[in-house]
Amino acid sequence: MTTTPDSHDDAAGTDAQPVADEQFDPQGIDQQTVARAGVYTVLATLLDEPDESVYAQLESGDVDATVRDLLDATGLDVAPPDLTVEADHDTLCARFNDLFTVGYAEYTDRTDGSLNSEGPRISLYETSYRPEAAWNDVNLDLARAYEYFGLEIDQSARDNHDYLPYQLEFAGYLARLESSGAEDVARARLDLHDRHLHVVAGGLADRMAELSVDGLYSELAAFLDRFVTADQQDLADRFEGGGDS
Repeated sequence: MTTTPDSHDDAAGTDAQPVADEQFDPQGIDQQTVARAGVYTVLATLLDEPDESVYAQLESGDVDATVRDLLDATGLDVAPPDLTVEADHDTLCARFNDLFTVGYAEYTDRTDGSLNSEGPRISLYETSYRPEAAWNDVNLDLARAYEYFGLEIDQSARDNHDYLPYQLEFAGYLARLESSGAEDVARARLDLHDRHLHVVAGGLADRMAELSVDGLYSELAAFLDRFVTADQQDLADRFEGGGDS
């Protein structure tokens, strides 16, 4: 995900350009929301195939410790995940690909060569968990939300707008903007939860449980579902006086 040159400077009353932590005045921001942004950013990174740098931080325990520290600072009552790994880098990459990127195919009738093919066992795309919704409607809605805040999908990437790591990047980005006090951005975060993120987070966790997946990616999926639910409910309590998550 990248920024566009024509970002909406007036979107939700704030400049929608990337904001680095050091640009914030620590006395003038909501530290809890900054911590939530950090959690979303880590989750977005971990739900991609781990490169050597990410693996080294997992192996050392740095990622686990960082997420626990961030979670403590979010103000949300969410049980932390176990983000430690025992597998080596190649094995973890193979595990990721087996779950999320490698499709399956089998011959249904070898006499005529009929082939039944399926995608990965577990999808990282929201539309996979919304059979009632049109693919175009979901992706167009997200594309408009990204564009409103001056973001667009990297044109060199093959992924669609409903790709979960993109939604997590966006959630983290909005939380960073909200932390500076932009009320409408907080409402945009709730809208993202209500319309999109809670669907894919819950669907991913359910699919992991259905397939009895264990290890790092099961921990990630279950934690993501817990964290999104808590963040969504906290926002709903703030703006709507509670309500269903």
